[in-house]
Amino acid sequence: MKKALLTIWFTFILLSAGIAQDFQYSQFYAAPLYLNPAMAGATELSRAGANYRKQWPGLSNDFTAYSAYFDHYSYDLKSGFGVAINSFQESNMKIKTSDISFFYSYKLQLAEDWVFRFGGQAAIVQRSAVLDNLVFGDQIDIFAQNINPVTLDDVPDFEPYNYLDLSFGALVHNEYFFLGAAAHHINQPGLSFYPDESLGTLPVKWGGHGGINFPLGANDYFGSKFDNQATVMASYKQQGPFKQLDIGTQLLYGSVIGGLSYRGIPGTRGNANHDSLIFLLGIKLESGIVIGYSYDFMLSNIGSQTKGAHEISLRYLFLWGNPRDRNRRSRINDCFYYMM
Repeated sequence: MKKALLTIWFTFILLSAGIAQDFQYSQFYAAPLYLNPAMAGATELSRAGANYRKQWPGLSNDFTAYSAYFDHYSYDLKSGFGVAINSFQESNMKIKTSDISFFYSYKLQLAEDWVFRFGGQAAIVQRSAVLDNLVFGDQIDIFAQNINPVTLDDVPDFEPYNYLDLSFGALVHNEYFFLGAAAHHINQPGLSFYPDESLGTLPVKWGGHGGINFPLGANDYFGSKFDNQATVMASYKQQGPFKQLDIGTQLLYGSVIGGLSYRGIPGTRGNANHDSLIFLLGIKLESGIVIGYSYDFMLSNIGSQTKGAHEISLRYLFLWGNPRDRNRRSRINDCFYYMM
């Protein structure tokens, strides 16, 4: 019974934290493989990137996320390949989820300007936690108003465990418009730390995202019309009872990127998902490096206590191989180059 109670407690902590087990990035297009498996190879170049997020640093116990990824597009195979490593941790009970994921996507040319991509993801995930900070009833001394370090309750040991996680996604786009959808955790792996308990599974996360690019002209005579551009974009996801909408705009002018986004469900009175305004500043270098920083300003009553969230992204895009080889073109898919 005690195992069951502890398992329920772990599940409650993860879900009630507002992340429904899955961590979130405010710069969701700067974490493309995490957003949608069909994004593997979408730039039609080679791409390496990393993400870091510190959520609620004003609290004694916060959330931290690290991600690193690499993807590559093969013109011969019309396919994208990718690999990613993610690690998410809550500092109080040190509930940690780490994974290594492998991606594949295929490009189908629908028309001269329209492309459809579909992809899959297979991840090996490990979850662990530390029970050192658990407090039981017999530790609380009401009269002395303190907490005793010793408990008579027998806390069962557990080991970190691994599971297979499967996800799929699709994406349709041209150089101005993009629309994607993804389903993560379709095999709904179990959440319990104990093999003999079946008290819950990880809900499927359904997501949709899209946007429109508005070219603002080239920087010079030989440049692209997308050298300067504005983008309006949105991302919606639902996992179990949790729903979230991100909607915003970004502007690239020269090498400077600026953006403003809103996270929440507009028009719904009393909805706890009215969360943040997100301010973004970035830089795009001629070398193919894109760096972004964002800050989440929380709109809720506890926003001043949590101190929002800080996030940093780094991407490097390059052409791997000789552009003179058969079926290789030295070009960038402007639809997904600079966005964060």
